Amino acid sequence: MPWKTINTMDLKAQFITDFKTKSFSLTDLSQKYGISRPTAYKLIERYHQFGPEGLKEQSRAPKTCPHKIPEEIRCLMIKEKLKNPRRGPRKIRAQLIRQYPGLTFPVTSVFHYWLKKEGLVEKRKKRFHVPPYTEPFSDCKTPNDTWSIDYKGQFYMKNGHVCYPLTVSDNYTRYLLACKAIGGPRHNPTKECLKGVFREYGLPKAIRSDNGVPFAGKTTGGLSRLSIWFIQQGIIPERIAKGCPQENGRHERMHRTLKNEALDEIAKNLKDQQKSFDIFRHDYNNDRPHEALNDKTPKECYKKSHRPYVEQPSAPEYNRNYIVRRVKHCGEISLMGRIFYVAHILAGQPIGIKEVADGIWQIQYYFYILGSIDLRKNKFIRK
Repeated sequence: MPWKTINTMDLKAQFITDFKTKSFSLTDLSQKYGISRPTAYKLIERYHQFGPEGLKEQSRAPKTCPHKIPEEIRCLMIKEKLKNPRRGPRKIRAQLIRQYPGLTFPVTSVFHYWLKKEGLVEKRKKRFHVPPYTEPFSDCKTPNDTWSIDYKGQFYMKNGHVCYPLTVSDNYTRYLLACKAIGGPRHNPTKECLKGVFREYGLPKAIRSDNGVPFAGKTTGGLSRLSIWFIQQGIIPERIAKGCPQENGRHERMHRTLKNEALDEIAKNLKDQQKSFDIFRHDYNNDRPHEALNDKTPKECYKKSHRPYVEQPSAPEYNRNYIVRRVKHCGEISLMGRIFYVAHILAGQPIGIKEVADGIWQIQYYFYILGSIDLRKNKFIRK
């Protein structure tokens, strides 16, 4: 005679039968069937609530799935990612919200889950970072407070010539005002590009750059022909500290995006490269959401300046406290019968001289302070 096989369901039914006889205490029943008291209470409760059906094994599947989304949303997500493969889940989500305002989209982590499941997310290389420096952007509170200008690192095109991308951006809104393919960092093409930007968007209060040509020079006040033109237009020429690109971090971050999205395939010549830059600039300003702008695009936040560009700026005017001297062709001026060298780059320009202390005279061009003359030491001191 074969042994009788008792399965788990039979044990549960026998447990309920013994419980209903009231011949055993709950502690005795728990010891007899090798279960805990909470398990015993749970079986009794399920039996009272559902009858014998309540003793069957219940599904352990979660009642809700946080990553489950409608097929329509998933298809839109994948389509947008394939259209913009270099954008992450956050920007993909922001773009879809803008395109389909009537739909409800899940959080960014769900986007990341599905894009990764579809094999559309590449694993990032681990980067080692040093502690960040504080960016000097405290006065950048509205559009056109400060612009940034720089030449992205040069590269060779297919024709063997070098391309230097000149970029200009608004620090507050990240709006890319210009992205110009130029053959070299020279004064004339840089000025011509800026003239077009000034005519279209007006003038900023300040322009921040590095200490390279053509933005700065080694003469008094770090002036160059370009920075003198800025001063004549009423623009403050700001320069970051030497070897501190983090002081222009927003612009440098844009350069990284430019390198990733517009320089994958090098063009044949400057004309073709400019077409690639124009496409990138339109996408960067109009379509690409920016996290620092609450996922808005730069175009949604930027407004043109109310300060118009002046083709022929007027000469500087100094009040009665100033003595006006015109810089000689050799860069010198005279004061109290003495000759002092200031800067040959300002030859022919009127500068203002004001006494600020006993024997100390401050020298400035328009609003820009160049330094001071110490008559006691018979010396010009650069700023």
